[in-house]
Amino acid sequence: MIEKHSFGVNPITCHAWNKDRSQIALTPNNHEVHVYQRTGQDWQLVAILDKHDLRVTGIDWAPNTNRIVTCSADRNAYVWKEGEDGKWTPTLVLLRINRAATCVKWSPKENKFAVGSGARLISICYFEGENDWWVSKHIKKPIRSTVTTIDWHPNNILLVAGSTDFKVRVFSAYVKDIEDPPPATSWGSKVVLGQMLAEFHNSPCGGGWIHSVSFSGDGNRVCWVSHDASICVADAENNNAVCKLRTESLPFLNCFWIGKNSIVVAGHGCCPMLYSVDENGQLQFVCKLDISQKKEAGGLSAMKKFQSLDRQARIENNDTELETIHQNAITCLCLYEGTKGNTKKFSSSGADGQLVLWDLQSLEGAIQGLKIV
Repeated sequence: MIEKHSFGVNPITCHAWNKDRSQIALTPNNHEVHVYQRTGQDWQLVAILDKHDLRVTGIDWAPNTNRIVTCSADRNAYVWKEGEDGKWTPTLVLLRINRAATCVKWSPKENKFAVGSGARLISICYFEGENDWWVSKHIKKPIRSTVTTIDWHPNNILLVAGSTDFKVRVFSAYVKDIEDPPPATSWGSKVVLGQMLAEFHNSPCGGGWIHSVSFSGDGNRVCWVSHDASICVADAENNNAVCKLRTESLPFLNCFWIGKNSIVVAGHGCCPMLYSVDENGQLQFVCKLDISQKKEAGGLSAMKKFQSLDRQARIENNDTELETIHQNAITCLCLYEGTKGNTKKFSSSGADGQLVLWDLQSLEGAIQGLKIV
């Protein structure tokens, strides 16, 4: 089962869900964040968060504390808390950056969050009760370019970041002021804030900007996608061995683990795709998840289109609709139901203003041979 919802003609830069999935926060590619309440198939706009001055670049909604964090190209971030009257109140975050903020994400325990930026650093932010604001500590070295994407390890300490220098790095984001030292992981035992535990180059010869990174459900592997339309997986339990798969698709903008060995990616191709990691640690293409079929418009079949193009060098129909549900690049993927290692449903938003819910269990029955593990 696939659900389609339209939020107008403006591109949806990113979106995030509340805990029970009754509300969604999204930005229509401007300085505002719109909060919608869902009733059946209808959506009602219940709040507009308009504290930012420039385009909002990241949104994340903490499910348990019910707080929304947003970041923007205006170099600011805010933590929004809903009052009893339903109004959202912002709290300033002291990012201490001189370039645009590019991405933001709550830690699993929701006691801190990370913000990537064009200032070539990552701000690890936590609440300071004495002054009633959010303060930050920086991870700088050896980042030498814009941080484009981040993701948290399940242990609430490690952080993986991708940047425009074609590199993916795993850092310690341990803040001793608010948490106890964690046990060692497969990535290492050093927990000093900013300690780099691993570094991966997207390609020894070229590559592309890193668009998305994701820790696996157990935290032992990291996957990422880049602008050269490739997918990579690094395994900490196998001496940080990296497997890379070059595809013939358009560049991917998003990736995340939906199973122990299954990864969903999406981007400029407008169609979510499923890849898997086999027993030898190699990546394999499984299938496209968008199985919708466009009806022939006006009775004009594909064969007739090619015949017309061959005879008259023109197509007799001006139909430009894509055969996918999304009609433009998929800009954001979010977990909707389940966990990162056992996902049942996920959502996608795109530059076409659409939000789509994908039910993986129903797709397993509809797509022959599809099995998510």
